[in-house]
Amino acid sequence: MDVTWLDSNSWLLTLGGQRILVDPWLVGELVFGQQTWLFKGEHPQPRPLPEAIDLILLSQGLEDHAHPPTLKALDRAIPVVGSPSAAKVAEELGYSQVTALNHGETFTLSDQVTIKAVPGTPMGPMRTENGYILRDRITGTSLFYEPHGFHQPELKQEGPVDVVITPVLDLALPLVGPIIRGQKGALELVDWLQPQVVLPTADAGAVTYSGVLINWLKAIGNPQALQAAIAQKGLATQVLSPEVGQPIALNLAPRQPIVA
Repeated sequence: MDVTWLDSNSWLLTLGGQRILVDPWLVGELVFGQQTWLFKGEHPQPRPLPEAIDLILLSQGLEDHAHPPTLKALDRAIPVVGSPSAAKVAEELGYSQVTALNHGETFTLSDQVTIKAVPGTPMGPMRTENGYILRDRITGTSLFYEPHGFHQPELKQEGPVDVVITPVLDLALPLVGPIIRGQKGALELVDWLQPQVVLPTADAGAVTYSGVLINWLKAIGNPQALQAAIAQKGLATQVLSPEVGQPIALNLAPRQPIVA
């Protein structure tokens, strides 16, 4: 398995010979509801669009996961899998092969990789976005991705999982509470899924943020603190700190294959 962090929540995964682009924000500004005064994210320079993408995987319908300028820049013939809200964004932008996954549903990519949707970030009482478990059907190698650190106890049934991509810090707003639940959430995932590797997401590598909202956000935690907490539990999980744009070839111990 190869993984490349493309900053923020954007990842390029190579699993089962398939190149999967996750929650891409690569070009243009990141703004919610055109309110640049409230929050704006910027790349110092546009990220190059990856080539030969087999699938775009979207966890949420908000702009920081289903980023309209980036989706407009990508080839709209690329298949898209997403939460129902994310799938709606892709359809409205003209993507021709869009699959909405509800929790518990599975999509199979080219007979090589299964992608199972699990409950992720709650967006009010009526909507919960997606996390995903991806499995290489030949080698059994697996990965869990959820960008805000929210997951349900039934996720324990999916373990063990080799690689977990999750936030490792908490990000909170006064009177609102945590919008990213990294510290406790990441340690829960290590306990539940027994991963070989944890990769932090939802951090800022080269991107910069501005706006009134930045002054209210409070971040707590870091990868080193998580690694220390894992060591205290006597577990062997390794926390890696990827660099933006630098591929990592993960040397994972083999798992039981799903198919012969």
